[in-house]
Amino acid sequence: MSSSSDARKIVIIGGGIIGCTTAYYLTEHPEFDPSNTTITIVEASANGAARGASGKAGGLIAKWAYPKPLVNLSYPEHVRLAEKHNGVERWGWRFIGCGNWEGRGEYYEGGKEESSLSSKRKSLEKTVGLGADWKRRTRKDIGLPDDLTWVREELTDSYSSMAPQDHTAQVQPYLFTTSMLQLAQEKGVQYVTGKVTNINIEQQSVTGVTYTDPVSTKSTTISATHIILAAGPWSTTLIPSLPINATRAHSIVVRADPSVTISPYVLFTEVTFPSESPFGSQSPSPEIYVRPKNEVYCCGTGDNVPLPETVDEVGVDEAICDTLWQYVAGFSNELRGAKIETKQACYLPTVSAGGDPIVGEATSIAKGLIIATGHTCWGISNAPGTAKAISELILDGKIQCADLDSLSPERLL
Repeated sequence: MSSSSDARKIVIIGGGIIGCTTAYYLTEHPEFDPSNTTITIVEASANGAARGASGKAGGLIAKWAYPKPLVNLSYPEHVRLAEKHNGVERWGWRFIGCGNWEGRGEYYEGGKEESSLSSKRKSLEKTVGLGADWKRRTRKDIGLPDDLTWVREELTDSYSSMAPQDHTAQVQPYLFTTSMLQLAQEKGVQYVTGKVTNINIEQQSVTGVTYTDPVSTKSTTISATHIILAAGPWSTTLIPSLPINATRAHSIVVRADPSVTISPYVLFTEVTFPSESPFGSQSPSPEIYVRPKNEVYCCGTGDNVPLPETVDEVGVDEAICDTLWQYVAGFSNELRGAKIETKQACYLPTVSAGGDPIVGEATSIAKGLIIATGHTCWGISNAPGTAKAISELILDGKIQCADLDSLSPERLL
């Protein structure tokens, strides 16, 4: 039995995918001993875990993501986790086709099969200059896979695969995150609702955190030997020197009719609308992620609306969501007929000093303070690698699974 002086008290700030997955990996580490190690997750949302980007992302898992040291560690871990915990049923794990689609969109206003703009477009005869061969193009000519039938072939200019089949996969991010939390809780991890207001430091070492209950507003302090800051863009409220920017991203989740086939693809698109449409001659680039049971997730570009105090106060601009749906309805009859189930927004944490996330111990601030944030849009994909590395850092004293020196917070603080 270890002495009390050897006891580890680990506090994880943030109940998103990084925090919950790290808690899981800590309990799975060979050196984890519940008799001398406690793990507590403190999450600010009054509505539970995964209420930010961890529950509202597309769920893309890719071998071709970045940074490579994390990707090479994370991708096989995703495969292993899915096999170990029945991820296919539990969190929608599957390999998926991934490609770039370019084509034209027809403006569609909800509730109307054709707008007055459609009839105007028919008389423009913009395709005359393409010659007669254009009409005889086959799916092979434009690169469309045989099973990608839910995009309109006649509006497609080109399609190209972005990666081999087994290099791209997906999860339903909310289900993955909450599954990691549940598995960690089964091993004794505690989950607390509260907004952390201070990381307590004495003699250059962390000693605990102070948090406020969202209902009673009561302030509580818990001791810690290790603190993992995994609060996404909100990490800067506790460590202002972190070079993290917050980008708001909108998305919608639609459900296609069971009678239609929505084959499993992730599409990165570039859609050109005619100048007389309400969108003008712009070329939006919505991303489309097909999930099991005809669920389809669509997202667009981000904006710079300031970060609110907590994740529960994130605002949703419904007009942006409606426009996003019009984009994808412009080139897919199947999605045009789908039912919008969710309109949502979240904030992505981006490291302003470069694209790579921050993973490691911030010894210049305090011993025992570990930063894990700034994963941009690859937080879902790179969570297992991040979690495995941090579990080793705490329980082995160093990261052994990969060389992550290039991600150290010391390069930025």
